[in-house]
Amino acid sequence: MAMSDIESGSLRPSSISLDRFIAGDPVGRGKARRMPPLAAAVLVALAAAGGTGSAGDLAAQVAEPPRVHARDLGIAPGIFRPGPLNAITDVGDVRVGQVTRIEGADVRTGVTVILPHGGNLFQDKVPAGVVVANGFGKFAGTTQVAELGEVETPIVLTNTLSVAPAIDGILDWTLAQPGNSEVRSVNAVVGETNDSVLNNIRKRVIGRQDILAAIANATGGRVAEGSVGAGTGTMAFGWKGGIGTSSRVLPQALGGYRVGVLVQSNYGGVLTMDGVPVGQALGRYYLREHSDRGSADGSIILVVATDAPLSDRNLTRLAHRAIAGLARTGAAFSNGSGDYAIAFSTADDVRRTAERRGAVTAYPEIANDAMSPLFVAVAEAAEEAIYNSLLMATTIERQATPDAGAARGDALDIAAVKGVIARHRPQPSSPRQAPKKGTQR
Repeated sequence: MAMSDIESGSLRPSSISLDRFIAGDPVGRGKARRMPPLAAAVLVALAAAGGTGSAGDLAAQVAEPPRVHARDLGIAPGIFRPGPLNAITDVGDVRVGQVTRIEGADVRTGVTVILPHGGNLFQDKVPAGVVVANGFGKFAGTTQVAELGEVETPIVLTNTLSVAPAIDGILDWTLAQPGNSEVRSVNAVVGETNDSVLNNIRKRVIGRQDILAAIANATGGRVAEGSVGAGTGTMAFGWKGGIGTSSRVLPQALGGYRVGVLVQSNYGGVLTMDGVPVGQALGRYYLREHSDRGSADGSIILVVATDAPLSDRNLTRLAHRAIAGLARTGAAFSNGSGDYAIAFSTADDVRRTAERRGAVTAYPEIANDAMSPLFVAVAEAAEEAIYNSLLMATTIERQATPDAGAARGDALDIAAVKGVIARHRPQPSSPRQAPKKGTQR
C-alpha cells in the first residue's frame, strides 16, 4: 500500500480488523509484532478516514528504499528543459486523476484519467491525433479520433478487461454535464494494458464508480507515479512498470510551447536508459541468449499534451514522434504488444467549441517548418516519462489463490542502475599537470 493511495483519495480498503493491525496481530494469532513506521502511518490515516485494511493490502507492496525520478540519477534525456513539475500537468489546464485498487490476495489494478481541460469536454472538444505502432490492443474510440481529429471526453487508462465499464463511466459523466441534455452520441476514449501477471484481471473489479471517482479527483499539479492508478499491476522489461510522466518547454525563440507526456508502461524488450544497456547489464531482457525468451509482450499507452496551436494533422505527426521516445528505451514492439500514442492540444484558439463547429472557422496553426523542435521535445519527454514509470514503481506482490499462483513484480533496483550507469559513462579525467622544468615529455 503506498502513501499515494491515501493522498490521492484512491484507497479502497477491505476487510480484516484495523485494531489487529495496530496491535501487530493482523490475522488474530495472538503474536504481536512491531509495525513498520510506514505501515503504522498508513493505518493511522486509514483510521482517520474510518476505513479498515486487509492483510493482502499491506502485503501487496513490499517495503523498500525510497523511489527516485530519472533526473535524480543524472538521467536527463535530450536538450530541452522540463517544465516546473516535469509532468503532463505543466501543459495548460490538463488534469490527472487516479484510483488505485489494491485489495485482498490478488486485486492489483486501477484507473488513470487525463482531462485535457476542466470544462465541458463534449461541448469544447480539443483537436487530437492518434497513432498505432503495433495494434494488439483494445483502445476504444480511436477510429473516430483518427477520422474527426478531436477528443470529446476524458481519456481513461485501465486494464484490458475493464474497457467496457470505463466507457460506461465516461458516458455517465458526459451525459450528466450541464448543457449535454440533448447528447445522443459520445465517443469515449479508453486505453488499456493487460495487468494479469499481478492482478486477477478476470475478477473485473473496476466499475463505472471508479471512473467517476478518478474524474472527480482529477487535478493539476504533481502526478503520482509508479505503482498507482492504471499502473498498479503493470510490468515493463521484466520489472515493475507503472505510470510515469515528463514535460519539455521550448525556448521563447522557438515559441515557448510546452509538451507533456504521461505513460502507462506494460511492455518489454531490452531496457536501455539514456543510451546505457541497463537490461543487458542486469541480465533481464527479451531473447536473452536465445534460450530464455522472457517476454516482450504487453502494451504501452502514451498520452501527449501540448499548448502549441496544432491541427489534428500535426498532432498525429507529434504522436508519431512520441513513439521515437519509446524506441529509445529498448522497446521490442513485439507481436503481442499494443503500442499507442494519442496527442491533443490545449490551445484556446484551436479548441472546437460549439460555436466554431457550427460555422466555417479558420484556426491558427504553427507552420510545418516550426514542428521539428516539438518533435524533439515530445521524444525526449516520452523517453523520460517511461524511465520515471519504472524508477518510481514499487514492488507489488500477488498472493497465491485457487485461481493462480503467487507472482511478484520487482521494482527496478536503483542502486544497481546507478552502478551500471557509472560503469558505462566516461569518468571525468583529472587535469593534466604541467611537466617540471628540465624534464622532457
